[in-house]
Amino acid sequence: MTRRELWDCIYDAAAGVYDRREARAFAAFVCEGRLGMRFTDVIVEPDAPCPDREDLPDILAEIRDCRPAQYIAGFAYFLGRKFAVREGVLIPRPETEEMVRRIVDRYKGRSGMRILDVGTGSGCIAVTLAAELPDAEVTGIDVSETVLAVAGRNGSLCGGRVRFECCDILTRQPGGRFDLVVSNPPYVTLGEKAGMRPNILKHEPHRALFVGDDDPLLFYRVIAERGRSLLAPGGALWFEINERFGDEVTALLGSLGYADVKLTADLFGKPRITEAVWK
Repeated sequence: MTRRELWDCIYDAAAGVYDRREARAFAAFVCEGRLGMRFTDVIVEPDAPCPDREDLPDILAEIRDCRPAQYIAGFAYFLGRKFAVREGVLIPRPETEEMVRRIVDRYKGRSGMRILDVGTGSGCIAVTLAAELPDAEVTGIDVSETVLAVAGRNGSLCGGRVRFECCDILTRQPGGRFDLVVSNPPYVTLGEKAGMRPNILKHEPHRALFVGDDDPLLFYRVIAERGRSLLAPGGALWFEINERFGDEVTALLGSLGYADVKLTADLFGKPRITEAVWK
C-alpha cells in the first residue's frame, strides 16, 4: 500500500461521518498521531510504500463508529502540549484553553500560588498551570481513579509537580487552602443532548459532560460554597460555564458573597468564563 492509498482509506472512512473539511483534518490527525504519516509526506511522496498495518481494519471501524480522532491517536493537544487521552477522559476543548490562557496571563510572575483544579480530567488545566506558573503548588482532584491515572501520566509534562487526588466535590470538602480554585465542571444539560454529535455522545464520558435539567447550576453552587473555606482572603474562583447560564452563575456567585464577579465571552462571542474574588 502506498502513502496515498493509506491516506485515501482513512479519509474515505472519515468522509462517511464528517463533512469534507472536517474529514480532512480528522484524517491528518489520525494519520500523523496513530500511523506516523504526515499529510506533507503524502504530498511529497504519494507513491512511497507504507509498511503493512494489521490494525488498519480496526482503525477504519473506529472511525466509522464515530470514535474521536484524539482517542484513536491516544492524545490531544492543549496549548501546545500533548496530553494523553482515552475513553473515559474528556477531550480538552479550545474554550478551556482560552480560560487557562487568561489565568496564566493574569497570574504570570506571581510566586507561591496555591491552585486547586476541580474535576481535573486529563489534567490539562492543572498541568498547564503548573508548567506556566513554575512557582505554583497545584492540586488536581477528580471523582474517577481511572481518569486520575491518565492525569498522572500527563503530570510528566510539568515535571510531576501536580498532586492528584481522588475526591468527589459533591460529597467531600477537599483539604487545603488555595489562592485560586478553577473548574470546568459538567455543564451541558440533559435537555441539550439531542443537539450533540454522535462522536461525543457515543464515546466521551457523560459524567464529565452532563448535569440534570432540574439543577443546571449544581456544580457551580457546590464548588462556590466550598470555595468560601478553600480560598484564602483575596483568592479567586474561575469557572468555564454553559453559555445559557452566564447571568445565573454570576448572580449565584454574588449571592454567596463573592466580589468583583466578571463574565467574559469566548472567541465565538459566547458567555464562557466567570471569575470572582473571595474577600
